[in-house]
Amino acid sequence: MNKPPNPAAAAATLRGAVDLGALSAQREAQQRAASAPPPPPGVVIDVTTENFEKAVIEQSMTVPVVVDLWATWCGPCKTLSPILEMLAGAYGGRFVLAKIDVDAEQQIAAAFQVQSIPTVIAVVKGQPVPLFQGALPEAQVRAYLDQLMKAAEEMGVNGRVGAADEPESDEPVEEPLDPRFVAAFDAIEAGDWAQAEAEYVKLLNDSPADADAKAGVLLAQLMQRVESPAEAGDAFTLELAAADLDAGGGDWAGAFARLVELVRVTSGDERNAARQRLLEFFELAGDDPAVQPARIALASALF
Repeated sequence: MNKPPNPAAAAATLRGAVDLGALSAQREAQQRAASAPPPPPGVVIDVTTENFEKAVIEQSMTVPVVVDLWATWCGPCKTLSPILEMLAGAYGGRFVLAKIDVDAEQQIAAAFQVQSIPTVIAVVKGQPVPLFQGALPEAQVRAYLDQLMKAAEEMGVNGRVGAADEPESDEPVEEPLDPRFVAAFDAIEAGDWAQAEAEYVKLLNDSPADADAKAGVLLAQLMQRVESPAEAGDAFTLELAAADLDAGGGDWAGAFARLVELVRVTSGDERNAARQRLLEFFELAGDDPAVQPARIALASALF
């Protein structure tokens, strides 16, 4: 069996993932993005090797260009791209969103030295400015864009493209969080995962089909186990704890592999417990690329 990861590092990683982007807020942002009106013409563009010089380099002399490097197979890209497109419209053309499929445009991806996707890089006056990697929540994406706008203005790059008929406010408007989740978010920010679980359970009792509340309960339970991992017990208990730490550190593939193996080599209550933990992790991992192979491996282990 693999060596368990460091509990403190796993806890810190998971805390960083949720403190700034609670699950409900992120899902609401995705829903708003899906229903938002399309951005003005010319604000969101598809870029290829053929039009890169004009669409990105030349354009960046008058307006910042935010480059979204993505691929069709990338689950987190499907979360981030709609948020970027919505914000491109919300900022009223103060930046151009250039979408680049790294599989189709490998030369551009190599030039940007892309290591993982989604990767977001700005170009201002022809110079690349790294922004962030991964599918961040809307609030964090806005923060990066605000910093970019300030830096670009200082460089004299403050143009606007595709302006709508109605004047846009220079400052994007923050969307309010769902008030039902405020108490749970407050508990998360305070590091009180037991209280966060209790708040999510209340929500789930009122709305049993609420996917956000269910995910919140699972996340709070995982975080409590990560922060107080089992240090003694039989091999099964310790391996469950190791899977929690893998998940807490963002290593979904490692967590899935441990649990699939437990399902394969155990029976009865232990097998059911390992299978249930694995199903919970599938729900928390969402579109992570490791989910589908693990589902196939679980089916093989069961049958």
